[in-house]
Amino acid sequence: MKEYTRAQLALRNGQDREEIWCAYQGIIYDVSPSRLWRNGKHYEHWAGQDLTPELSDAPHTSRVFERFKVVGKLIQA
Repeated sequence: MKEYTRAQLALRNGQDREEIWCAYQGIIYDVSPSRLWRNGKHYEHWAGQDLTPELSDAPHTSRVFERFKVVGKLIQA
C-alpha cells in the first residue's frame, strides 16, 4: 500500500488539487466521487486531513468509509 505523509495528504484537500482525500485510523480514502465533499468541505469537516478524532461528532459510523476507494496509508513523517 502506498504511504503518504500528513503534508502530502493536506494537498488533496479539493482546493490545491482535484483529489479530495481524507484519512481515518491511518487509512487514506478518496472521497472525490461524493457530492457531499464538493470543494473539499463536508459540513464542518475539511478534506486533506485525518478525520479520526472528528468522527465522534458525525451522525454516521466509520462504515461510511467502506464506500470509498482506499488510496494509501497515512504515515508520521
